Parts: sequence; structure tokens; C-alpha cells
Amino acid sequence: MNDFSNNGSISRREMLRRSAAGFGNLALLSLLAESGFAQVKPDPLAPKRPHFEPKAKRVIFLFMHGGPSHVDTFDEKPLLTRDHGKPLPFAKPRVQFSTTRNLLKSHWEFTPRGQCGMPVSSLFPQVSTCVDDIAFINSMYGSNAAHGGALLKLHTGSDNFIRPSMGSWINYGLGTENRNLPGFVTICPTSLHGGVYNYGSAFLPAAYHGISLGTPGYPNAPVENAQFRFTKNTRLNRDQQSLQLELLREMNRKQLDETGPDTALEGRIHS
Repeated sequence: MNDFSNNGSISRREMLRRSAAGFGNLALLSLLAESGFAQVKPDPLAPKRPHFEPKAKRVIFLFMHGGPSHVDTFDEKPLLTRDHGKPLPFAKPRVQFSTTRNLLKSHWEFTPRGQCGMPVSSLFPQVSTCVDDIAFINSMYGSNAAHGGALLKLHTGSDNFIRPSMGSWINYGLGTENRNLPGFVTICPTSLHGGVYNYGSAFLPAAYHGISLGTPGYPNAPVENAQFRFTKNTRLNRDQQSLQLELLREMNRKQLDETGPDTALEGRIHS
């Protein structure tokens, strides 16, 4: 029988010296896994280096579906004001949902603001004080008169074919720095005028598909009825919700094992 009574205790310094390689390897493995070098299956949403050094730290894209017209905001049309009430000077559009009326000028006055002299509608008295800090693009135009085609063109670059959305391309190219949230979310997206294709990943892997938060209803619910579903649980505490999410992940994995490869389901599990 071995006698351990005379074995001296290990000092803290000795313990750190002997186990340094172990702790160091664990830390290195974690860092390499995050960067994708030591992963069995690379994380598709891991951050990626851009091709060029970015000038902006954050970009927030707000698409105001049903927002005010450009001719009532920052795009003054002097000729439209001059020809107010006259018939259209060109052929009527092929897509129309009601009787085409005469030309209608803006109901608001425009005034040059800031050192740049940008015409700003009287709808925005506060915005007019900081126009020199805003870049306005008035050269964009659409090739499709229908709402659905126009929205698809804006978000995907095509009004005829199913293409990855802008958010999916950005998610694919840059990844995400946040490991606890989806890389691409859309807030209360409409189910009309392009619907899910406006934030879909098309031929890109499903992991880059946008995750919708809330819905404005169908077809045109008032904005006060818009809500974020499943983002707050008043019945379960945080630990219970974690168990619920783990059960959902386990059920999804079981479904995936039974049905075989499914990129859409794999993308949802990963998100």
C-alpha cells in the first residue's frame, strides 16, 4: 500500500506551471473554433473579413413600406407643380388598379435648407436642421409599376427571378459578430408584395435566410396591431424557457435524422 502522508502539497505556482499547457490548449482550441480553424463543421455565420476596410461601423436599413411619397419629402418636382391638374403627358401605365387621374402636385411647400441647399418638405421641420449630415439619393427609379415586382427589385435586384435578398448576401459575405442572435432579422415583414422572398436566401444556404420578428397581419393590419410574437413569455421563467428551447432543438434534430438532409430545417436549427 502506498503511503501518501509524506507527499508535499502543490503550490499555486507549481500547479499553474504543470497545467499551463492544458489551460492554454483549451483557450487556443476555443479561439480557433470561433474562427473556424478547429471546427469539424465550420460555422456559416462566423464573422468574415471584408474585402475592403469599412468606413461605417453600423448600417441600419429602414424600408418604410407604405411611407410618404418622395415628391412629398425630399424630391421637389417644380414641373409637377407647374402642370398640376393637367392630364398625364405620357401613355398611361399598363398596371393600374383604379381610374388614372390628372397630375397632382405635393400638398406641402419645399424650402432649401442647410449649406447644401437641399429642398426639404415642410413635413420635416426638424430634419431640415441637419440636412448637411444626410446623403440623399434621388437618382433611383424602378422598372416595374406593380408593388410586388418593385419590392422584389429593391430587395433582391430582380423583379422576375428568385434571388437572394440584400440581407442574405450581407450575412453570407460578412457573417455576424453576435453569437447569441440570428445574423439577419426582419421586423414585422409584410406577407404581400414579394412576401418572404424579400428576405429569403434563394440559392444561398438556408442559414442566411432572414428571421422574421412579428407580423403586421394580413392583409393590411393597422400599425398599432403589429406585434413581436414569441419574444416575451410571461408564463415561464428563464430556466424553463431554456428547457423549452432545448426540447425544440432536440425535436428538430430528431426530425432531421428521420427525414435526412434538409437545408431549410438545418438553417432554422442553426438560427
